[in-house]
Amino acid sequence: MDIFEKKGIRPMLISERVDPYDDEESIFEFKIDGNRCIAYNDKYSSDLRNKRDIKILPRFPELDFLYKNCRHKCILDGELNVLINGKPDFYEVQKRSTMTDPFKIELSYKRRPANFVAFDIIYYKDKLVTNLSLIERRKILEEVVSENNILSKSRYIDTNGTALFKLAEEYGFEGVVGKKKASQYWFGKETKEWSKVKVIKDDDYICIGYFPPSENNMTSLILAKYNTENKLVITNRVSLGVSVSKLIQYGVKRSYCPIENLKGYDNAIWIEPMVCTIEYMPSNKHGLRQATFKGMRNDKLPEECRIENDL
Repeated sequence: MDIFEKKGIRPMLISERVDPYDDEESIFEFKIDGNRCIAYNDKYSSDLRNKRDIKILPRFPELDFLYKNCRHKCILDGELNVLINGKPDFYEVQKRSTMTDPFKIELSYKRRPANFVAFDIIYYKDKLVTNLSLIERRKILEEVVSENNILSKSRYIDTNGTALFKLAEEYGFEGVVGKKKASQYWFGKETKEWSKVKVIKDDDYICIGYFPPSENNMTSLILAKYNTENKLVITNRVSLGVSVSKLIQYGVKRSYCPIENLKGYDNAIWIEPMVCTIEYMPSNKHGLRQATFKGMRNDKLPEECRIENDL
């Protein structure tokens, strides 16, 4: 079966987080704060799926017609995002990703419609183009995609990654991605040929429970990761950006403590493990500085959150 019909593509991932840099052999583009998705477009329809191959369009129906702005049958790699005040807002994307009520979904997309930014093409005119260089694929992408309010192509510059990073800092964007011009596309591979430079750092943790509001009216999440021995260990707590109502919105379900013989957590409420993103300021000190809960994500499994891999 052709990969277009089979679906199930796992996108190529970034394996390195680095400091700002320049490189004549690379292109640089803004890192978009949304959900990585694969878009399958033919002459009659679109199918948009996240990294776990979960269909996205039921919760983002405004993107049903991506195919109308694709000149040929294609598979695009890119980022689904929602703009607020001209900048991508991760929380809005995650909030929509958990909605099931069609009425609420309609209200949400009419108020804050989503869009898809394509930054790569991996299938074109009934065949894979993954063996071509990134620059060759970008030329095809330019020819295939006609932009409108729901579909656009990411812009990039050559060589000057440091300058673009300074712009990202100035305008409050998440960061910059650098990609080798000669890089091919490998499904599911964590590649060093792509790297990210983050303005504000973030990391994914497993939320296993929370402490209900205390005297200061703060709710604290209990965060964990798997260690090198494949055991779940508690790593941090975070309170900023957290509320019981927000957790309910994400559909948390009560469960039991997943760690045996744990002490000092008598007041904790345990939930079925969910992956969440925590945003924090860079610091040389131990722990997370000014950590803020950014949102739950359903495109990543708890088993992927490991201490030895903080990307």
